[in-house]
Amino acid sequence: MVNSRKPNVRFIYILLPVLFLGALIIFGMVIRPNFFGLPPFPLEIVFLLAAVFAIAELMILGFEWPIIQNAIIKKLAKGFPAILILFAIGIIIGTWMISGTIPMLIYYGINLINPSYIYILAFLIPIIFSTLTGTSWGSIGTIGVVIIGVAAIIEANLGITAGAIVGGAFFGDKLSPLSDTTNIAAMATEVDLYDHIRSMMYTTMPSAIIAAVIYFILGFTHPPVGSEIDANQIAPTLNTIAAMFNFNGLLLIPPVIVLIGSIKKMATLPTLLISSLSAAVLAMVFQPYSLGDIMNAIHKGFDTNMAYWVTGSPVTSSPDNINVLFTRGGLYELNEAIIFSIMVFVFIGTIDLIDAMPTIVDRSFGFIKTKASLIISSLFATAFTNGITSNQAATSFIIGDAFGKRYDESGVSRKVLSRSIEDYGTMFESLVPWHATSIFLTATLGVSYGEYWNWQLLSLINLVMAPTLALLGKGCFYDEKE
Repeated sequence: MVNSRKPNVRFIYILLPVLFLGALIIFGMVIRPNFFGLPPFPLEIVFLLAAVFAIAELMILGFEWPIIQNAIIKKLAKGFPAILILFAIGIIIGTWMISGTIPMLIYYGINLINPSYIYILAFLIPIIFSTLTGTSWGSIGTIGVVIIGVAAIIEANLGITAGAIVGGAFFGDKLSPLSDTTNIAAMATEVDLYDHIRSMMYTTMPSAIIAAVIYFILGFTHPPVGSEIDANQIAPTLNTIAAMFNFNGLLLIPPVIVLIGSIKKMATLPTLLISSLSAAVLAMVFQPYSLGDIMNAIHKGFDTNMAYWVTGSPVTSSPDNINVLFTRGGLYELNEAIIFSIMVFVFIGTIDLIDAMPTIVDRSFGFIKTKASLIISSLFATAFTNGITSNQAATSFIIGDAFGKRYDESGVSRKVLSRSIEDYGTMFESLVPWHATSIFLTATLGVSYGEYWNWQLLSLINLVMAPTLALLGKGCFYDEKE
């Protein structure tokens, strides 16, 4: 039997593949777009090149290709169930769209907007949308645009409104089983998806409750000047949605199935597929779409052009927000995330042969003596990595691989690590002015970074809540490995 590890590999050789990856990220994703005005390197290619470098180095060090290949296959095998879930998410989004489940909630959500409670509603409505769709950007670009438009009409504080919208959208993106970042964080740390979500409740729910109370109070301390909404501002959106779908209470069955699956700790993949099947059946029974349309929604996603009967307000041009949110889903929805995950597994599987990331963490964080300091170190490492890469998926894999074994050795459950990656990753993005997320927010909502960042209360409170719980030892699942 051939030994899979080469003993006594010098630290410099352990460090080189990681340094090469870091150099590619800094040049390709920071220097290239910000100083040369060129497109950033695709992250899939970055990790592929880093993997090629690592493989070449290990072969020079004496590792045989079959050993390297087996290490890669082993890593891919661990992540394959999560990859299947990413495929299932695309299917479920497509079926929830064509069934009318998501459109119905959007329709009634828009109708809930009340000038007297603009800030709290700007927080709560995106929570619903992003939780059901799994996308913060999509929710901000659709219902967020509607809410900010209403806020402008009634002369509400746009900074507070934008901060509330962003916080609500990121709440759902963080806790939704349909979110790609949520699934990738669980995948990167080898944690069950629902265990990951339940762990995040410890930091996110208290933060959300505090934020909601403050937004409610702000409605009275910073009231809007106007008191009425111009119906003409939201009528095109509502009329178009109503023309495209038929609504009834049974359309809530698909999300209820997912909710029950989460509560009962049922297997994630079958739960998502059963929910998708129920949505497809509901679409056949209640919606005016053909069986071919339903199959296309499963395959390539729902397309607003399927609603060919909509006249007067063509869905191909007006209102644009309908197209942004509704034209999505399908088996290939998360192809980019899946390919990226595979490239990361190839890289990590290779460097696992020399225990690269754990060794580097041990050298860099040798001062860590307590469980609290370990958690806090992973929080700040996550913030730094996300700020550099401007990519939460890359951050999840880098930090997950770096700190995973250290968490195991310290008797801290990995679901605290997966939670930490989102606490100071996903929730941190909108607070970094140069981050792609912040740039998107300012462009989409028309509110500057300086106007909204201090009102993005959910993230700000969460940044305090996460290390506080670590210091108190609350909700940290000490001595629980699974």
